Amino acid sequence: MKTLWHVARILLGLVFIYSGFVKGIDPWGMTYKFTDYFTAWGMESLSSLAFPLGILLSAVEFIIGIALVCNVFISFFSFLSLLMMGFFTILTLVIAIQNPVTDCGCFGDALILTNWETFFKNIFLLAFAIITFFYRKRYRPKKLPLIASIMAGTTVFVFAYLVDYSYNHLPILDFRPYKIGVNIPEGMTVPEDAPQDVYENTFHYKNKNTGEVKEFNQENYPWQDTINWEFVSMEDPVLVKKGYEAPIHNFFIETPEGEDIKDFFLYDENYTFFYIAYNLQKSNLSTLPVLDELARYAEQNGMNFIGLSASLPEDIEAFKQDNSLSFEIFNADEITLKTMIRSNPGLMLLKNGTIIDKWHFNDFPSVEEFEQQLNYLKQVGK
Repeated sequence: MKTLWHVARILLGLVFIYSGFVKGIDPWGMTYKFTDYFTAWGMESLSSLAFPLGILLSAVEFIIGIALVCNVFISFFSFLSLLMMGFFTILTLVIAIQNPVTDCGCFGDALILTNWETFFKNIFLLAFAIITFFYRKRYRPKKLPLIASIMAGTTVFVFAYLVDYSYNHLPILDFRPYKIGVNIPEGMTVPEDAPQDVYENTFHYKNKNTGEVKEFNQENYPWQDTINWEFVSMEDPVLVKKGYEAPIHNFFIETPEGEDIKDFFLYDENYTFFYIAYNLQKSNLSTLPVLDELARYAEQNGMNFIGLSASLPEDIEAFKQDNSLSFEIFNADEITLKTMIRSNPGLMLLKNGTIIDKWHFNDFPSVEEFEQQLNYLKQVGK
């Protein structure tokens, strides 16, 4: 039993560490996920809590995991792990039934699970939490292990630094489909033999002889028997099996006239800058002088420099006039922009549709810094 207890404790701890880590290094990603839940459940008034809740959840998970693996303060943290697993098992069952969002976000963007997969995963981990908790007194160390405690404290300190760095710059690990090195057109490609979405249709037909209205599916509806049956209505198709979805989808660059011009920039052999601000009113304005100088440099050297935003067209126009910008800002999908870069605003450099580099607004390069980078890119053939 002792071996089983140690296995359960360590495996449970490793899952908590992984879950807390991938959330912690992408603090805005978890913020967006909490916001999705609040919106789906009609709790938009709690959206202001999304960011602190995301940080709190990742920190608690990571600390629990470190404590379990290092076997320190095991009585308290085994109880806390059981409490969390019990709560989240019930919560994920509700989410699986209601399906408010398609991805639970339990492992950030690092590992995508369906809501039912998440629930069954939690059932498995709940069993580990029960074992760890009920045998904690029998197998816990009699004295607090000094070396393990120092290692645990140091690890938590490093984790806190990485969270802070990822918040003020960009995530140290990028699990999203728009990471550096990705070719966007290739990411939008759907293989010819890719599985398609499968829908179930429900039809209502009225029996002309009895007046009874019956329900049929697409396999047995009496569309040919017009003598005995009369069509009444058809319900909205229900998705029963999700087909293949390209890693990059719903990417467009739209002009005020509604024209999608993304191909003009994705297939350009020269460098293209995307200034990305999903919400211009909430974006940081301190770097606009640096950006405008960089935009003018790009124009002088035959490069593209455009802005992408999900703000309303009138807000985009007002923003351009208020800040005397020298570059155009086009419309794009808000979720796509949030996925492209975890910064509002952020900057992305492309060439032939391939993402060369990305910058948080705290790290926007000056013209001199970009020229140095450009010399290096030319040397390595990018």
